[in-house]
Amino acid sequence: MPAPPADLAMRYGEDLVEGAHNAVFTCLAVRPGERVVLIADRPNCEIGSALAAEFRDAGADLTSFILEDLADRPLLALPSPIKEAMETAQVSCYAASALQGELALRIEMTHVATRRRMRHAHMVNISRRIMREGMRANFQQVDALSRWVLGRVQEAREIVCTSAAGSKIRATFDPDIRWLKTSGLISPEKWANLPGGEVLTAPARVDGTYVCDGVVGDWLAARYGDLAASPLTIQIVDSRIVNLECDREDLIDDFRTYTRQHENSDRVGEFALGTNLAVQNVIGEILQDEKIPGVHIAFGHPYSEHTGARWSAPSHIDVVGRSFDVQVDGEPIMRDSRYLVDISTLR
Repeated sequence: MPAPPADLAMRYGEDLVEGAHNAVFTCLAVRPGERVVLIADRPNCEIGSALAAEFRDAGADLTSFILEDLADRPLLALPSPIKEAMETAQVSCYAASALQGELALRIEMTHVATRRRMRHAHMVNISRRIMREGMRANFQQVDALSRWVLGRVQEAREIVCTSAAGSKIRATFDPDIRWLKTSGLISPEKWANLPGGEVLTAPARVDGTYVCDGVVGDWLAARYGDLAASPLTIQIVDSRIVNLECDREDLIDDFRTYTRQHENSDRVGEFALGTNLAVQNVIGEILQDEKIPGVHIAFGHPYSEHTGARWSAPSHIDVVGRSFDVQVDGEPIMRDSRYLVDISTLR
């Protein structure tokens, strides 16, 4: 395949336009004259070009990068040209695949965005299917549902979750640790994944069994895909992994290695409820699947810079299951991954 133009101006399919427009005009709300940094990689240059066209239509002062033009991958740190460009920008967008070993690059990038209060869209492992599904959501509606969920969980003492596959976890919460709403409407307060749609926090403690019959995160997502036929069962005691079961030994080995990188890599750092109503089924792609209405957790970094958690980790891996029932302090708010509210009444 010939090298794409460095300014991300290659031809792209019409099926990418709606999602790209949503990203630029709704989610990032780019204004004329704002400085924007767009980072893509060669596998995603068509998506990057669709995003670049929308940024130009918004009147942005756009600087774009293709990762492979800067260095061989995997990139172990944020390249200086990208960092320098971000230091003078108001908006940034990362639309590239996740390679093993590149988490440090992405953490450094989001630290710059947080420090500078940038509106940053994180589209790690973006795909054409996600652009046609999760990125076509009505993000105003997603935000309304996210606010409804936030109102029910932010004072919660205990949340109990069960699933059709056998999950049963009990999570408790510290009132001093913040809940976050990342609905797809991105503000300077918190960078966010796109597509958006989740309400999350760092739990005080999690105990029980989580059956991941959906997808695992980071680079493992591309390797293992949809886990419906070979779920990963995770036993958790006092927020720590104590046992893993799966009929795929390679998945157990990769997941165990990932969650043993650091003393806190096996600690539950995120408890989240998905709120993207455009996401109906698990597709084996973590960027979208973690937004499906339901419950997912992650091991490792607790987003302490935003939640106020008093610990950290250099790794973060999500696990997503299917078909959850959820009770907040004994009150049901979800049954079979459907929220118990009339969405049409939310504003």
